[in-house]
Amino acid sequence: MAFKYPLPTKQFIHGEYVDSRGTERLVLRSSRDDTVVSDEIQLANAADVDAAVESALKGFKAWNALAPERRRGILLKFADLIEQNGEKLSYLETVLVGKAVGFSIAFEVSSAVETFRYFAGYVDKFEGDLHPPHGGFMRVVNHEPLGVCASVIPFNSPIITFAMKAAPALTMGNVLITKASELNPFSTLAFGELANEAGFPPGVINILIGAAEAGAALASHMKIRKISFTGSALTGKKIQVAAAQSNLKRVTLELGGKSPVVVFDDADVDNAVANSMSFVSLNGQGCVLGTRIYVQRGIADEFVQKLKGGVEGFAQTLGADPFEPTTMSSPLFHHRQKETVMAFLEQGKKDAELITGGDSWGTKGCFVQPTIFYKPKPGADIVTKEIFGPVVVVDTFDDEEEVVQKANDTEYGLGAYVYTSNMDRAFRVSLALEAGSVSVNSAMPVHPTIPFGGWKGSGIGRENAKYVLRDYSQPKSIIFKYVA
Repeated sequence: MAFKYPLPTKQFIHGEYVDSRGTERLVLRSSRDDTVVSDEIQLANAADVDAAVESALKGFKAWNALAPERRRGILLKFADLIEQNGEKLSYLETVLVGKAVGFSIAFEVSSAVETFRYFAGYVDKFEGDLHPPHGGFMRVVNHEPLGVCASVIPFNSPIITFAMKAAPALTMGNVLITKASELNPFSTLAFGELANEAGFPPGVINILIGAAEAGAALASHMKIRKISFTGSALTGKKIQVAAAQSNLKRVTLELGGKSPVVVFDDADVDNAVANSMSFVSLNGQGCVLGTRIYVQRGIADEFVQKLKGGVEGFAQTLGADPFEPTTMSSPLFHHRQKETVMAFLEQGKKDAELITGGDSWGTKGCFVQPTIFYKPKPGADIVTKEIFGPVVVVDTFDDEEEVVQKANDTEYGLGAYVYTSNMDRAFRVSLALEAGSVSVNSAMPVHPTIPFGGWKGSGIGRENAKYVLRDYSQPKSIIFKYVA
């Protein structure tokens, strides 16, 4: 197969693409048609992690030797290069997982660019404290970098996820080792070439392709001071245990969600339906997508019929050319995820009324029909578990107290959505919902200027905004004594 851009398949360590120390290779197939995209993916092992850490320690010294304005300039140039190479980065996503190029450019690339530009402005502005002199003492608090940090990137949105982890880490003077998803590594690896062009010293950004061995080595490495992970709760718990049992490195975990959507009978129904359609984005492979919809009983049937029409219209676009800018649909990104989603669909047919969808689509690839279930049984798996596919469950409620209880009846707490024209109710319900982000009358819970992260089983720590800078720095207290 001829590719428009070369597919990176090696580790990026100390400013170069190098062969893995191990011999394990991975075959990656297209999520669109099952053809082999690459059979040369080199998987990193623990020795590669050690090499990346040694490189990062050298990079840490070089990065912090640069004046703040120089570091800011490199970060801003990196943002410019991401923007200029948006087509290439998007292509490297689409060629493997079938993600719509239009979605990648319009959202992921633009968000990554904005994230790096936003944090670059903080390079010399995340201030410490100087307390007034008293009793012959002056007290200073300085925020200092942690050192070598690590990030583990998920398969669904690697471009923006890389930016959300790398930008604040580098802004605070840290260096970063990123493990690209072995299921979707190409766009993440391409950041290495851009890092060189931007002027990062070797070792400031290292990128590995790895599976479980590389992830475990990062989580347990004694010279890594923080790890940020986005992915499943099961893996996140293993990382937290490994971090605690090694050197008590800091941990940020973003572990997915089962976000509720609450639609009151005074809402703009068409707006609520249009925004609730976001569950089909990336074929449902989004951690903060609204997948449990609670509609006040008086408008429930109207809402479901309108949602059904929108979903069935969207389903007609499945299989469209993902390289066309107007295409917004996509397959699931690998066969393992398709198998998981199909199992949920079969169980869901037993536990709820199937309104539309409920099956795979086509004879090749990982396409699944967008699916609506209605009025599920209490405790049904499709309500309680994260499916990570284009599946939404609609249920009804009578009053505010009931719907808050239903919405909060989950171990997840990443996002939530409220639709109402009553702003008193909007504030009241937003405060009552157990979620890290609540969107009112829209489906936009993420922006660089506000913190993003979960409550309860959706994780610990925050990404984005000034809040994340605290997670990538450590306060040092310095006490001066005046000597006469």
